[in-house]
Amino acid sequence: MKQSPPAPPARLAEVWSDTVDLRQLAWAIGIGITISVAGFYAASRWLRGVVASPELAHAYAMLAGLAGCVLAGVICARLFPPKREVIEHSSTHDPAWRAEVLAELAEQPGGLGTLADLPEAVVRELKELDLYDLFAEPAAKAAVPPAPADARRGAAKEALA
Repeated sequence: MKQSPPAPPARLAEVWSDTVDLRQLAWAIGIGITISVAGFYAASRWLRGVVASPELAHAYAMLAGLAGCVLAGVICARLFPPKREVIEHSSTHDPAWRAEVLAELAEQPGGLGTLADLPEAVVRELKELDLYDLFAEPAAKAAVPPAPADARRGAAKEALA
């Protein structure tokens, strides 16, 4: 399948937290309506002669229309590829970004908690994802109490001397 060139930003919009091309969205809506309504009317006409009750024929025809919606979704998914760009390992490997995210998490009402509170399965998963050290570092920093302000000033004066 050949990739189409990216759409200009003016034609892109955000719908339900996803980026879509407005022209392709219009085509997808048209395809969905056409297939589902055609499926409904074709099944309704055919089922009137097969099923004894008109209400039951109508209900089955509605199921055929729903199946048409699913079929239209599959067709549109094949015709119109996603517009999002997935970039892995961009800011997640940036130590400053990680520190900022951890600081935001620590400010939450529950805080970060401790690794000792986690079940063994979660600790194992953190190690597999190479995230264990990321959460162990703030815990180690929190375990060492900060030096009093007077002691820091004295150390700074000694360094200047």
